[in-house]
Amino acid sequence: MNRPTNPHEMIQAPSLAGPHEGYMPGFGNDYETEALPGALPQGMNSPQKCNYGLYGEQLSGTAFTAERVERTWCYRIRPSVKHSHRYEKIDLPYWKSAPCVDPDVTSLGQYRWDPVAHSGEPLTWLTGMRTMTTAGDVNTQVGMASHVYLVTESMKDSYFFSADSELLVVPQEGRLRFCTELGIIDLEPKEIAILPRGLLYRVEVLEGPARGFVCENYGQKFELPGRGPIGANCMANPRDFKAPVAAYEDREVPSTVTIKWCGQFHETKIGHSPLDVVAWHGNYAPVKYDLRTYCPVGAILFDHPDPSIFTVLTAPSGQPGTANIDFVLFRERWMVAENTFRPPWYHKNIMSELMGNIYGQYDAKPQGFIPGGMSLHNMMLPHGPDKNAFEGASNSNLGPEKLENTMSFMFETRFPQHLTEFAAKEAPLQDDYIDCWSDIEKKFDGTPGLK
Repeated sequence: MNRPTNPHEMIQAPSLAGPHEGYMPGFGNDYETEALPGALPQGMNSPQKCNYGLYGEQLSGTAFTAERVERTWCYRIRPSVKHSHRYEKIDLPYWKSAPCVDPDVTSLGQYRWDPVAHSGEPLTWLTGMRTMTTAGDVNTQVGMASHVYLVTESMKDSYFFSADSELLVVPQEGRLRFCTELGIIDLEPKEIAILPRGLLYRVEVLEGPARGFVCENYGQKFELPGRGPIGANCMANPRDFKAPVAAYEDREVPSTVTIKWCGQFHETKIGHSPLDVVAWHGNYAPVKYDLRTYCPVGAILFDHPDPSIFTVLTAPSGQPGTANIDFVLFRERWMVAENTFRPPWYHKNIMSELMGNIYGQYDAKPQGFIPGGMSLHNMMLPHGPDKNAFEGASNSNLGPEKLENTMSFMFETRFPQHLTEFAAKEAPLQDDYIDCWSDIEKKFDGTPGLK
């Protein structure tokens, strides 16, 4: 039972019944799961001897003295010190970390990109990562980076973890499998996954080629936003987040572990699979979430609310009310506000907004912002609807209208986002994007009345 016949097979706990098969529901729960009966100690964390000859080890995601400690106890075939050897620095030239300010690249502006195309070359999760923007400083653990991933090949006997960040993964096409220390997560478009800092995993292609977006969070972990007057229901409900059940590999095979640490990449060689956690319990774990379960709230009489009303997850900055990152979702919903300009209004604000289109059409930009595409509106730079969107919304019959076939998102941060050389010179930048506002007309003529 404890030795897979397939070299990449992971032994899992018995499947859970019902709609959560293979996963455990909840966000930030204290989970417990075991792939072999009796592998998980009860009533204590660190017994003198663990069952099956396992090693007890704690993975901490916060300081020991944090107000809410986030940690997971793992019971594994080998302690992690056996998954680490001498490190050798390697280069992944397209994966950048902040600060990354290229003097030959201008980040001041409104930018939009077509989807980054697949090149035809074999690319893994590591070699296929393409950094678009960076913000803050990875060394002081503030800010973020945004990436596009292009993946055609599974990682074989190759594993990765980031000491710098947690990763929020937003697929746009293709299906991936994340074989992690704590279990398996299968991911497809219209879902997201959160991979905690320090979690070790391998990425396999289930259906390719795969493309999507990644928000690399250097700061405090993502959490559910405070609901305030909204109360207990709607938005993202905790029960819809799913953590994997325990799974493990017991394989003696030459393997490579790659580590991202302070913006640099290093690899080490070991003689076995490091995915050897047979049982675990705790609240520091990867999760997946189906974006189709997000229940929007909004205006039901007049005016258009701020986009913060659509926040799925937020990563605090330490400054109350101002996020290091907000992850915001714009999905299908009813528009019913009376005597109201319904698309997002023209605005500029202190937050920097990077948007991506998962599928369909975004109401403020009916042309040019296509699935797989991205846009960037940096802090204090004005943006809003183009002329067609403005005229259509200003003159439409304001009956109830459902926005169909649409799902876009935003990575919003308090920090300015700097373009990488790839984003400025290699990615398919729409050079004419700024011109989408050039034909907006002056309507003011000094006489009263609606124009």
